[in-house]
This record gives sequence, C-alpha cells and structure tokens, in this order.
Amino acid sequence: MAILAIEAHAQDSVLFAGEKHFKNIHQLTNGGDNAEAYWSFDGKRITFQRTNPKEGLDCDQIFMGVVPTKATDTFTYKLISGGKGRTSCSYFTKDGAHIIYASTKNGGNGCPPAVDRAKYGNKYIWPLYSSYDIFMADTTGKIIKQLTKSEGYDAEGTLSPDGKKMIYCSVKEGDLDLYVMELATGKEIKVTHTLGYDGGAWFSPDGKKIVWRASRPTTPEEIEEYKSLLKEGLVAPTKMEVWVANADGSNAKQITNLGNANWAPNFTPDGKHIIFCSNHEYKRGFPFNMYLIDLDGNHLEKISRDKGFDAFPMFSPDGKKIMFSSNRNNGGGHDTNLFVADWVD
Repeated sequence: MAILAIEAHAQDSVLFAGEKHFKNIHQLTNGGDNAEAYWSFDGKRITFQRTNPKEGLDCDQIFMGVVPTKATDTFTYKLISGGKGRTSCSYFTKDGAHIIYASTKNGGNGCPPAVDRAKYGNKYIWPLYSSYDIFMADTTGKIIKQLTKSEGYDAEGTLSPDGKKMIYCSVKEGDLDLYVMELATGKEIKVTHTLGYDGGAWFSPDGKKIVWRASRPTTPEEIEEYKSLLKEGLVAPTKMEVWVANADGSNAKQITNLGNANWAPNFTPDGKHIIFCSNHEYKRGFPFNMYLIDLDGNHLEKISRDKGFDAFPMFSPDGKKIMFSSNRNNGGGHDTNLFVADWVD
C-alpha cells in the first residue's frame, strides 16, 4: 500500500547533489502515480502499480514491463491485473511465469470508495478494504489461484528468495499482523503478535530474517485511536518504525527510533543493512527520503535528496541496480514516477 505525497520543486532533476549511491539514473515512466516496482528473480522485468485518471486508471492496477538495458531505450509495459477493483503489492514468482498481487475485485469491478479524511480531522488515513485478497496470475493476467480467503484485509505480499513462502499482512485475527504461508500447501504461521500495524514485510537475501514496518500504540489515547480506526477498516500510518526478526518472527527487534513514519524497508543485497523511507527529519511530515541503517540500528545514512517523495526501494537480484519511486523531475506537478539506477557502494 503506497504513501504518495506531492510538492512542487524549486529545481527538478533526476539526480541530486549528495546522491552518491546512484549512477546512470534513468526515469522509466512519465506521468501518473507509479509505485511499488519490484524485480523479477532474473532481474529482467518489473511489476508495479499505476494510477492515472488521464488514462482512465482511476485506482491502482498492476502492470509489467521489461527493464531497458540502455538509457536510450523506451520502457514499455502492459496491464496484467484485468482492470477490476483496486490492486496493490505485486511480486514475481520464482519461475517468472506468474505474479502474486492483492485485489479488491471480489468486492466489485469499480474502485472502492476513497476515505473521507475530513471526517478524521484531515489526518492521513489508509483504507484497509475488506475485499482485498491475494491472487496468483500468469503473466497474461489469467488468475490461476486465490491465495487468501479470510474475511477482511489480506495484502502486502512478498516472496522468500527460494520462492516457496509468502509473507503478507492480514487482519484475520483482529489486528494487523504478519503471516508466512507456504505457497505449495497453504500452511501458514503467524509471525507478529503485538498490538499495532505490522506490514510491508520482506525476507532477507538468505531467507533467514524478515524486515517490516510497525506501529506500536502504547498510551491509552493511541490504543483507542488505533482500535477505533481499525474497526472502521482504517489505519493512520503516521507513526511507524522499522523492525527485524528471524523469519519465524522470533527475536524481533526495533531498529529505528526516529519518530514520524519510517516504512518501505528492504534489505541490501549483502543482508547487512536496511534501506527504508522516512520523513523523520521534517516536523511537518514531508518530504520523504530514503536512508540506510545497520541491522543493529546504527550508522544511519541519508541516500536520496528529492524535496518531495522517494520510496519503495528494491535492489536487483544481482545487487547492481536499485529501483525506486520518486516525485523528482515531474515538472512541479503531481506525478510519481519509477527510476532505476546503478548502485554504488
């Protein structure tokens, strides 16, 4: 599920001063909101979600495209989610012949209603549509299997490095928790057990650890707000920190304590660091930039410098490239586009 934040820029660029980890950066899309772009296991393709009312895409749909090998090549992509409902959180299977993604299509063909944020004091609120379930489809878009069938929100799925397990977020037991499912059998275990929103999880490159974002309401007021919103199928993702644990949920450890929203975490290719998105530097909660941190929570390093929104980082399987979403170079408008760059350690 995406946080998309917009601001006009004093100066547009595809690369900003201080972004020493990016080289040969290339803008893939041009227009609309493009986010959560994730590589195939062979590093040749990506799937991503896209909204663009100008094209008749009123809510997110899943697209797939081949990543250009040359900056002069055009990035082309095709719709693979069928255009029904709202979709999110796509991911290639190990064989490259299928994807998983979440969709509300079983709840209706149209876009589910947006949140009336004025009702909640104009706070930033995410809807947890109860019609979200996770599906597996082939790369032509044909649904092969429905992976989740519980009542309520099931989404935010990613796969283990061996392609055998899916970690995802579900409200099936009354709270927003993480579950790990064996794709072949459907057997699963619950890996988080603490009150709060646990979501957006990833496996480490060796499959032994997981990283995710979590809210941890502690005061009576925070707990009441969290529970009351959850009853309405909503969550306020404005206070989240990054956590790591063993793949079965044991030895859970909070590795950021920065305040505001720290989310969209992922492992670096060596498995020794976490890359994540945060707005902790800004009292107003904006911009969002990407940061690196060690697994023990030390050596925080800011790696992106856009004055708008940088998020959803994912390294290519060989660790040589990074994909992310950004407001950069959008002419001061409202577009969030996909960028790919060579990664420099």
